[in-house]
Amino acid sequence: MGIKWSAVGVSEAMDIVEGFVKQAAEPLESARLVAAQAKNIANLPDYMKDRISRLLFAIERIDAVKGAIKAVRETIPDGAIEAEREQTKNGVTVALI
Repeated sequence: MGIKWSAVGVSEAMDIVEGFVKQAAEPLESARLVAAQAKNIANLPDYMKDRISRLLFAIERIDAVKGAIKAVRETIPDGAIEAEREQTKNGVTVALI
């Protein structure tokens, strides 16, 4: 039995999400570098270092986002995208049942 959701739609959505993440990656890396430098400010109290460490951790979660995108892609059943594209190659057909 075929899937009832659009594997192509999910794949295309992940392409868009991945594009936005790639756009954000460079500015986030710049932010990470500045925050890391801020941790080295002279006489910085420990509570400020802790807050900056939390900020760095949050920035580094971009890798978790990339991993989540990969997990979505890996969850699409093998061959589902190709099968859906083949099925709709000559136009969308509507099930009458």
